[in-house]
Amino acid sequence: MRIETRGQRAAVWGVAAAMFVVLMIVTPKIPQDQKYHQFADKRNFFGIPNTLNVVSNFPFLVIGIVGLVLTLHGNNFGLSLQGEVLGWSIFFVGITATAFGSAYYHLQPNDARLVWDRLPMTVGFASVMAVFIIERIDETTGRASIFPLLIAGAGSVAYWRFANDLRIYALVQFVPCFAIPAMAILLPPKYSHSHYWLWAAGWYLLAKIQEALDMKFYRWTHFLVSGHTLKHLSAAMVPVMTIIMLYSRNLRVERLSLLDKWRQQMRTSSPRGSGDSLAQKWKSYWSGRPNSSSLLHDESESLVRA
Repeated sequence: MRIETRGQRAAVWGVAAAMFVVLMIVTPKIPQDQKYHQFADKRNFFGIPNTLNVVSNFPFLVIGIVGLVLTLHGNNFGLSLQGEVLGWSIFFVGITATAFGSAYYHLQPNDARLVWDRLPMTVGFASVMAVFIIERIDETTGRASIFPLLIAGAGSVAYWRFANDLRIYALVQFVPCFAIPAMAILLPPKYSHSHYWLWAAGWYLLAKIQEALDMKFYRWTHFLVSGHTLKHLSAAMVPVMTIIMLYSRNLRVERLSLLDKWRQQMRTSSPRGSGDSLAQKWKSYWSGRPNSSSLLHDESESLVRA
């Protein structure tokens, strides 16, 4: 899918802007609930307030630095476009900054410090969305969208802070959560191993559930660890999934979306399709029919590889 002309790109941005204006008109203001700052685990170890909610941000620091080094040094990820290098670099900078911003906030939770927790996260959301546009839609459009998306992310945090309205921030945070898995399934990828996008989305969804059930997780673990602490650890798995994907993937000769690939695999493994079904190939394997072992291995591998 390519957006070929300036007119088409302008139309896309125009439609997005119109939808945003309509949404702001028809939806009510969402103020910051001060109960948000009341976390379940308030324990103090070694003189560090809210210790586990603070130190559980350390994985972001390690993962962010590792990802940034692998992106910029030696082309370990095999990135072929300048926009990809820029986008992934900004993403891992945002992950690294999240470690500091979130730890700073949890030392003394309040609205003023929450700005520095949310700001690096919007950098991550915006940059990964731009990278996805580069990979799945069009390089020119994706590269041109990096800084507007970053400005929109930072602007959403500023708007919340000064207008006490979370609507724009909620859009910046949750639109990529739905758009990226949808595009991962529906649009043909440039690279292999695109199923790791879905793993990343799954970890992020788990993190949001843990955040929402902060006290419940604290009770379920017999007051050992809270949901918010677990949320930090699960959210840190998102960049881990992207690093594994980037390191493992390669350019695809045949570009099929995950949806098309799943359909193809279902047709291949169906008894009514051409050739033997997977069950028939297992039967042939145990009966010792020639070449059945290699055929079965290839079929099984195709069902788990994106």
